[in-house]
Amino acid sequence: MRPPAKGVAQRLPTALWGELPPRMRVLFVSGAGRTGGWLAKAFAADSASDVTLQEAVGMPAGLACLRDEVFDAVLISHCPGELDALELLDALRTGSSEQQPIIVLGTLSEREMTDQCFEAGADAYVCVDTTTTRTLIWHLGRATERHRLVSENRRLRQSQRHRLELEHDEANRLLAQQRALIEGLEQLRDGAATRRAAREPGRDDPAESAHLPQRLTRHYHELLRAHVIMGSGNLNDEMTRLADLLVAAGVTAGQTMQMHLQVVEQMVDGLGSRSARHVMNRADLLVLEVMIHLAEGYRRRLRRHLHPPRQLMLAGFDLLDQREAA
Repeated sequence: MRPPAKGVAQRLPTALWGELPPRMRVLFVSGAGRTGGWLAKAFAADSASDVTLQEAVGMPAGLACLRDEVFDAVLISHCPGELDALELLDALRTGSSEQQPIIVLGTLSEREMTDQCFEAGADAYVCVDTTTTRTLIWHLGRATERHRLVSENRRLRQSQRHRLELEHDEANRLLAQQRALIEGLEQLRDGAATRRAAREPGRDDPAESAHLPQRLTRHYHELLRAHVIMGSGNLNDEMTRLADLLVAAGVTAGQTMQMHLQVVEQMVDGLGSRSARHVMNRADLLVLEVMIHLAEGYRRRLRRHLHPPRQLMLAGFDLLDQREAA
């Protein structure tokens, strides 16, 4: 390995992405014929990064070190007939799912060994006869950075998966609470209807005979889907038409909530691994607007019942009636 070129600035970079780490703890697995003294001297002569080298001679010693300790990176000396780096890589990949950054060193050309080392799980292959200490340090830095990124990406995916699971659990819990509330209100209504039927036999409760058509449920499902995507800004006319349909069918507020919960449960179940929080927030807004339109629809219906329209006389006919009466 050639020493670093003269005139190259020697400094300890900060631990930022894309730069060399200020220090690394490296395990060097070597063969018995060529130990790592030369490598330790080469790292000591280049201060681009403070590399602490620990050596293990032979495959059993290397596996034991990796089992008992944690290193920033691993260097494996490929010595055919003495230490087969590909065999050691296979053992490491089989024995551990959390593989450390590994670089293979050898005397064979990179054209001969690079693809084999990549396929065996190494991060790089470096020919010691054609590289420099600084290049090797950069290989170590890039390998450790890559593994940090992979590990961070894995943690982010796990965190996102956990968050989505919590959101789905929270959505199901809220839906269960809302359903329990509606069932409690329905029990109170059924009790009142039973007492009224005992006092007034033969009188049907209009809420008892109200049924929710399947097309109404499908229409509400499409309305909720559009509300989730678009918001309520462009759906006022749809809200009014839906309220008119509910009032015409004699649907109560409790039955509307039951239909709403049924549709929301189906939509949440169909989300799979996607977030449920947005759907739940939009669904709560939708049912609030529906209840407001429904209450307004029944208010108009009650007002028409209390104050039915009257046929007014045309101008002049009232005077004619007065003359005839006289």
